[in-house]
Amino acid sequence: MKWLITGGNGQLGRCLQDRLQLRPGDEFRAVDADILDITDEAAVAAELASYQPDVLINAAAYTAVDKAESDEAVAARVNADASGILAAACEKAGIWLAHVSTDYVFDGSASIAYREEDPVSPCSVYGATKLDGEKLVTAGTSRHLIVRTAWVFSEYGNNFVKTMLRLGRERDKLSVVADQFGCPTYAGDIADCLIRLVSMARDGKAEAGIYHFAGDLAVNWWSFTREIHAMAVSKGLMSEAPVLEAIPGSAYPTPAKRPAFSVLDCSKLNALGIAPSDWRSGLNHVLNTVSE
Repeated sequence: MKWLITGGNGQLGRCLQDRLQLRPGDEFRAVDADILDITDEAAVAAELASYQPDVLINAAAYTAVDKAESDEAVAARVNADASGILAAACEKAGIWLAHVSTDYVFDGSASIAYREEDPVSPCSVYGATKLDGEKLVTAGTSRHLIVRTAWVFSEYGNNFVKTMLRLGRERDKLSVVADQFGCPTYAGDIADCLIRLVSMARDGKAEAGIYHFAGDLAVNWWSFTREIHAMAVSKGLMSEAPVLEAIPGSAYPTPAKRPAFSVLDCSKLNALGIAPSDWRSGLNHVLNTVSE
């Protein structure tokens, strides 16, 4: 099978490459903005005609949540318009499109995990543009797999785990938000999920539509940080963990509003045999990589 990956230099894009390299008989091409402008309809069409993939995984996104509040036009172009362009191109080529979305399409007012069919109501520009992207993908191609995920971390790029590890080494005390709940998700597990789901869809074992994939244990940012530091200390990456002060989100104001509760119900994928991300195992892998 031939895979085309957009957002190839991002956390998920890098993890997808790692996984696909281990699949005999498969080949892939990973592109980023410097190679393919996914907001350019003609460029996308030319790329598909040249490489002729069997599947396109759109792992590209504008993910600067706070910056998006003042950069809405660019966020909309990347997260929404480009998604529609990719969907139309995939429909014309007769190939599957796997599109990655976010828990931020929900407003966080729920008290139980969000299912795929629950009402969406984003509370940020980022979430709104990602939701628009979902709609354009759904309308643009019948062969679509939209996977919403959350709190992504990995051994690649910048992410919360690396930031908290660095700050934990630098400071004796940290204040961390404790009233926002979600599910950390290891990007390598998202990659595995996408590859399996696409393969199942092509074999007629999974239907087109929206799926939730996230970590298996919901936490808040404070408790996630505590786990990061405890594991880092056990591996000798830190001499001791800093004191963690639990604070409300209101004490750490940001341009973009975050959902207070964005836990995702992953039972739809679980019924297909794809279990949620074991994020503690993923965290262990990431910290082992950092220590090498």
